[in-house]
Amino acid sequence: QVIERHNLHPDNLGKMDQLSLELQLENGTSYAMLSKEIEEKTHELRKIRGEELPGMDIEELQKLEKKLEVGLSRGEGFLEEITTLQQKGAQLMEENQRLKQIEDLLSTQTHVLEQGQSSESITNICSSSDPQDNDSSNISLKLG
Repeated sequence: QVIERHNLHPDNLGKMDQLSLELQLENGTSYAMLSKEIEEKTHELRKIRGEELPGMDIEELQKLEKKLEVGLSRGEGFLEEITTLQQKGAQLMEENQRLKQIEDLLSTQTHVLEQGQSSESITNICSSSDPQDNDSSNISLKLG
């Protein structure tokens, strides 16, 4: 309440009006700057889209060409990176499948051991593993 009464005092009313006016001027300047920047960016976007090519001189056309070349090279770089990542993803999926097959084989061996089978039958299970899995090593378990 004291602050409100202080602000309502005739001497302080003038100061508040002056501060309010200064803020309005600053906001107006900021608004004008932002409006100008939006207008420039919109104009530049129209040029890139090719909507204002007839009104451009050779220098502006050359600048636009350079911008487009830079954008195109970035796009090509992104495409190469995407292709590389897709190849790595496919390799990881293949490796994951191979590891799952090994896990299934080990799980089968463990199950056989739990049922009291001999080590000879486990060796037979290992040697009868999937013939398509040529690159995986022969896994066997021997009892001590």
